[in-house]
Amino acid sequence: MKTLNDFPYLETERFLLRAIEVKDAEEVFHYFSLDEVTKYYDLDTFTSRNEAIQLIENWQKRFANNEGIRWGIATKDTNKIIGSCGYHNWEKEHFKAEVGFEVTPEYWQKGVMTEVLKHVLKYGFERMGLFRIEALYDPENTASKKTLEKAGFTYEGILRKSSFEKGQFCDAAICSILKNEYMDKEL
Repeated sequence: MKTLNDFPYLETERFLLRAIEVKDAEEVFHYFSLDEVTKYYDLDTFTSRNEAIQLIENWQKRFANNEGIRWGIATKDTNKIIGSCGYHNWEKEHFKAEVGFEVTPEYWQKGVMTEVLKHVLKYGFERMGLFRIEALYDPENTASKKTLEKAGFTYEGILRKSSFEKGQFCDAAICSILKNEYMDKEL
């Protein structure tokens, strides 16, 4: 079974993928306090900076417990967090994990997640020993669907009323990419 020890730092052309720390709470609060960001997210819109701190501490605890990893997406010029991307629901015995991401609206439609996912997927397959990476998203979230398709994910279907979020049962679209598909795409 793979374990994660030191937090891995990754670098893309425009971004640093690094640990998110409590000092980043203001940036995390900024985008999670916007309804357009949380519309398709399983979190309520934040109303206080403390909610951002709790989320950051939860991400840190998951990493410390070897349950997943969440990178902060920081711009190279300012090192400010503009979003995050990472793995949760890591099932080591099944060699799979679920990837999730978000980015502040100021960076929407600028290719951020397309650029970041390349590095996050590579890390998952090559360093975490994953064979399957899944993503769940709201079927109405066409931006996430397009981002995942660009990254090579295959749509698998709808999980009907599979979660209870914000007071209602919600459908979730599921897609995945397998290691061999990723390797073929990289060649």
